[in-house]
Amino acid sequence: MGFLNAAMVLLVVVVLAGFEFSLGGAATVYKVGDSTGWTTLVKYDYKKWAADKSFGVGDTILFEYNAQYHNVMQVTHADYTSCNASAPFKTYTTGNDSIIIMKKGHYYYFCGIPGHCQEGQKVDIRVSKLTSSIAPGMSPSPAPSMVSVPSPKNTAALVSSNKGGLVALLLLSLFAY
Repeated sequence: MGFLNAAMVLLVVVVLAGFEFSLGGAATVYKVGDSTGWTTLVKYDYKKWAADKSFGVGDTILFEYNAQYHNVMQVTHADYTSCNASAPFKTYTTGNDSIIIMKKGHYYYFCGIPGHCQEGQKVDIRVSKLTSSIAPGMSPSPAPSMVSVPSPKNTAALVSSNKGGLVALLLLSLFAY
């Protein structure tokens, strides 16, 4: 019985170490437009903003805007190029939209309010790397490509609090036997 308990403790430690590694990576939150945000009130070059970023799997794209006057649509490359808002993959309307990148690829967003895309309120996000939040040798989940989540001001605290809850649950279940 003592060997079985020791083996279980070792298993829990190994699982928790892997869990810590997978959540403790270098994921970054990128606020589109930085302090300007997502707007047409000032002339902002979102293409230039995205060009100097190195987006990776696990990173978060944050769109902050006045929801009375703007939205965010994820579209195809063709619709992005022509500013065609008739068939978006997804439309975000909260004014504080967080999108977690789940796999490498090319993502196109614009504001679907008439005239805004034509004025330059569009961004092209190229995700070409895996961040260290994905363990070496592992690949991200194949679907979905991006996940929208509520936008807590401190995403790290949310992850940290959930991680602590999992640790406590595992330890309690270990000692319950």
